Amino acid sequence: MGLGVAALVAGGLILIFLLAQATNNQLLYERYYARLFIANGVAAAVLGLVICWGIYRLTLRLWRGKFGSQLLLKLAAIFAVMGVLPGLLIYVVSYQFVSRSIESWFDVKVEGALDAGLTLARTSLETQARDFGDQLRAAAAELASTPDALAALPLERLRNQLGALDVSMWSASGRLIASAGQSRFNLMPDRPSPQMLRTLRAQGVATQIEGVDDVASETGEASEAPADAAAQPPRVKALAAVEARSIGLIGEQRLLQAVQPLPTALVANALAVQAANREYQERALGRQGLRRMYIGTLTLSLFLSVFGAVLLAVALGKQLVKPLLMLADGVRQVAAGDLRPKVVLQSRDELGGLTRSFADMTQQLADARAAVDSSMRQVEAARSGLQTILDNLTAGVIVLGRDGIVQSSNPGATRILRAPCAAYAGQVFGAVPGLEQFAGEVLAQFAQFEGERAEHGLDHWQKSFELYGQPGGGVTADDAVSLVARGAALPGGLRLLVFDDISEIVSAQRAQAWGEVARRLAHEIKNPLTPIQLSAERLERRLADKLDAPEQAVLVKSVRTIVDQVAAMKRLVNEFRDYARLPTADLKPLDLNALALEVLHLYGGETASGAPAPVRLECDRGCPPIMGDAQQMRQVIHNLVQNALDASEREGNQAAEGGASVVVRTQWLQASQRVRLSVLDHGHGFSDAILKRAFEPYVTTKVKGTGLGLAVVKKIADEHGARIDLSNRIADGRVVGAQVSLSFEPASAADTRPAAVQAQ
Repeated sequence: MGLGVAALVAGGLILIFLLAQATNNQLLYERYYARLFIANGVAAAVLGLVICWGIYRLTLRLWRGKFGSQLLLKLAAIFAVMGVLPGLLIYVVSYQFVSRSIESWFDVKVEGALDAGLTLARTSLETQARDFGDQLRAAAAELASTPDALAALPLERLRNQLGALDVSMWSASGRLIASAGQSRFNLMPDRPSPQMLRTLRAQGVATQIEGVDDVASETGEASEAPADAAAQPPRVKALAAVEARSIGLIGEQRLLQAVQPLPTALVANALAVQAANREYQERALGRQGLRRMYIGTLTLSLFLSVFGAVLLAVALGKQLVKPLLMLADGVRQVAAGDLRPKVVLQSRDELGGLTRSFADMTQQLADARAAVDSSMRQVEAARSGLQTILDNLTAGVIVLGRDGIVQSSNPGATRILRAPCAAYAGQVFGAVPGLEQFAGEVLAQFAQFEGERAEHGLDHWQKSFELYGQPGGGVTADDAVSLVARGAALPGGLRLLVFDDISEIVSAQRAQAWGEVARRLAHEIKNPLTPIQLSAERLERRLADKLDAPEQAVLVKSVRTIVDQVAAMKRLVNEFRDYARLPTADLKPLDLNALALEVLHLYGGETASGAPAPVRLECDRGCPPIMGDAQQMRQVIHNLVQNALDASEREGNQAAEGGASVVVRTQWLQASQRVRLSVLDHGHGFSDAILKRAFEPYVTTKVKGTGLGLAVVKKIADEHGARIDLSNRIADGRVVGAQVSLSFEPASAADTRPAAVQAQ
């Protein structure tokens, strides 16, 4: 508040000073007086509003009976009277002085003197011009007998005699005969004007004063001037006739023109008298406006000074009452229980010491309360931190009572058990739908643990469980969830159950085991296949000619069956070998669009029945290169396309979208900065159990499939650091097919990763 008042008063004083300067300077007055007057008026109005607001606040404090209000009112009234009365006295005296002194500025004698001076200056200039014209007429008489061809030299002598700037001789038709001075260098010298020619014929000589108004314009005393006014000094131009001495029909009259500069002092005095007379006349005409201007400035100054004095009185009074108000307010705050640090008056008197003592007492009380609050906050923070940890754990946590009632659970428990555990808080654990058997086994395990804990010194128990896979559970074993659970005792007879979903770990172990089995099968089975095939073919060659036709046909058919089955066994063994011994990917920048186009050429053209190609490629031209192994990526596309074709054929959708039952699509995902490869079919989709284990070896929906296609794709995707997703395609609430998507980082992003990350 104090800074605001000080800034407002300072601004008002500056505006008053500028207003006073404007009243003393005609140019400033014309430019800025109106704006300065308005600004001062606004400042005075703002000060008035501030004072009214202060009076309202003080009245409100008095009406509410606040402590110190009466003392503040008295002090403010005393200071205001001391500031307002001298200001009013000075205003009355100044008003009388300004009103009478302005009238004394204007006098008839001064006005007459200015008129006489102006007439004298004008007469002096005209006399100077008349004398120059007489001299030029006398010189013209001497040039009467001078021929035109010899006129240049006499003109130069004449210019020097007259002290002229320029002398020129013209014919009556306006042709330049000769010149001396500046006109010799002008391509178009000034011709005698028609007005001067008329004056010459009437008076025998013509004179004209030029450049005086131009000088006045340059000094700011006249209105407008030509653009070249600064290049021409004040001058007198005279024109006289040169009479011809010869008599003849072809004789032509000549004209003599000369330009002489005017004395600088004479021009300056004439302009000064002219400017003074004009300013005096303007002031005389604006006498009433001038009086109003000074009186208005004086009135605004009074308002600003009075308002400033009142504001200063309020501010000073508040400073004196402030210590008492601080103590009274502090006592009320402490009584209300507010122990925040109190404001201390920075003074060395008794009131300042009292405020410091009161602040110290309040601080001691606040410290005692803060210690209690800190202890409570630590307890609450520990509880909140524990709850945050439980909420963000991937493992499930359930706290049970001794009688098996659910006390609390975290979101991880709901996610893993697929049951709303939090909704059953306060109820028996076995009441959760689908968890009856699991709850019984857990409670039995706790009972066994508590019986053996004292004897064996155990602090926890641990056991694996299978959920949703038990016989009679209503779901298939493929939908089972493998859990590892740990139990421990808590104070107060509570029980802590912690469990985690290890289905993915079990799946990884199963895949590793299948890989080892595949490697051994490939090694043990492949070696005898070739001898079996060769032996069957040798038997056919040896016995074919020795058997009758019926027996020969049986032999050929049997041998062919053996060869075909051996070939099928070889293909199966090769798939086992490829899965078990997939080589390390050689990652290089790879154009996924070009690779997909190359692979899908094998599926192009029409079918045997003339139907369109079963596979359609949709390329996103904006896809950047990825880091990939071309050979392995070909295998990925082949496996996915073949699986999609098989699924579409089983469903009977041979021509779904645009004549193609399988769509291979590449996309550049700007938001995630990844390249996506998607293969869409129009088959029957997958069940939930298959979706969970689709990438495990030997999981398939085909009658003759080995279940290694998607497993190989998963291993290649892991080698490339790609994310793979398998989902059903839903339209109008029903499954219309499946979609497999792989998303890769672009080559530029992959190159910037650390080498260790790329190796992973």
